[in-house]
Amino acid sequence: MTPRPTTQEERRPRGLGLRPSINWLLIFAPVAVLLDRVGHVPAGFVFFCAAIAIVPFAGLIVKGTEQVAAHAGATVGGLLNATFGNLPELIIALAALRAGLIEMVRASIIGALLANLLFALGLSFLLGGLRHWKQEYNPRAVAAFSSTMVLAWLSLALPSAFHRALGEQAAQIQYVALDLIVAVVLLSLYGLFLLYSLRTHPETFAELGAPAREEASDHPGMARGILMLLIASGGAAWMSEILVGAAEQASRSLGMSQMFMGVIVLAIVGGAAEAGSAVAMARSNRIDLSLGIALGSCVQIALFVAPMLVLLAPIIGSTQFQLVFSQAEMWMLFGAVLLGSAVTMSGHADWFKGAQLLALYLIIAVVLYLIPGAPA
Repeated sequence: MTPRPTTQEERRPRGLGLRPSINWLLIFAPVAVLLDRVGHVPAGFVFFCAAIAIVPFAGLIVKGTEQVAAHAGATVGGLLNATFGNLPELIIALAALRAGLIEMVRASIIGALLANLLFALGLSFLLGGLRHWKQEYNPRAVAAFSSTMVLAWLSLALPSAFHRALGEQAAQIQYVALDLIVAVVLLSLYGLFLLYSLRTHPETFAELGAPAREEASDHPGMARGILMLLIASGGAAWMSEILVGAAEQASRSLGMSQMFMGVIVLAIVGGAAEAGSAVAMARSNRIDLSLGIALGSCVQIALFVAPMLVLLAPIIGSTQFQLVFSQAEMWMLFGAVLLGSAVTMSGHADWFKGAQLLALYLIIAVVLYLIPGAPA
């Protein structure tokens, strides 16, 4: 057979193939370590380098989870996604707990929920809607996510109201007992949610017009995925320690409150990889998957991360982490849940709905930024 003549495009040198990649940001990891050890470096520089370095580690955690899930099957894969999807947020929160930054930990939980409900979902709707005129998704999945988020909000709001209403009238053991009971109930509900979505009613979360599934042999091996998870988790934990160590001083030097640092800055850093994945799926017209990433992450934070902090705080030597959120935090979260439910209930996405979600997130960010920070 006569060989097919090569075209000019095929004869052209391909070059080095150095395409932009999020992994390039890993260079900030050794920089952050060096600045942290040198000392006498402004905390803002250390905080910035550690925050940027966490982003590629979070991306590797998501990628490693996907690789393992491709070989482990739907049930185990779903559990791994649930466990590792929000690992950066959990690591940052545990590091902040050890440092005694309780207010910042609470703010980071609310911030992670707001970042997924408003920022990640809003950006996905906006950029996906600019490329595709109208994107339809499975409304049954959104209904399940929305009702779970309403329940999660109530589960966080009621203990907070209990603490504020009784004040010193209740003994400390009553507060601890309430938080532990709520934590166990939320974790149990999280397990039931996994059972419902992965085992008994997986059709509720089916993707409309899903592309043909690739064979597992097309994916890297499970061992490689597990190794990636271990390395990325260790790197994220290391950078989180440095990040939290510089957070308090950085917030003071920059004139930011701990609430702004937790609700906006740490939330965006911890959820950067998931937000990027959600936007990429929306741009590829896989809006069901984009919704699953953003809303599924909210469910994981509310039903898994928050109660785990309650249970793990005494183990790591920190003071008891109480589910006591301020009225401002509860109202912000209530507004996000309300607007998120109103925007997603129609079963289709467009760019204007994304603009609405981003508008509320921007307003919340401006309000929190204008809250005076601790004096330097």
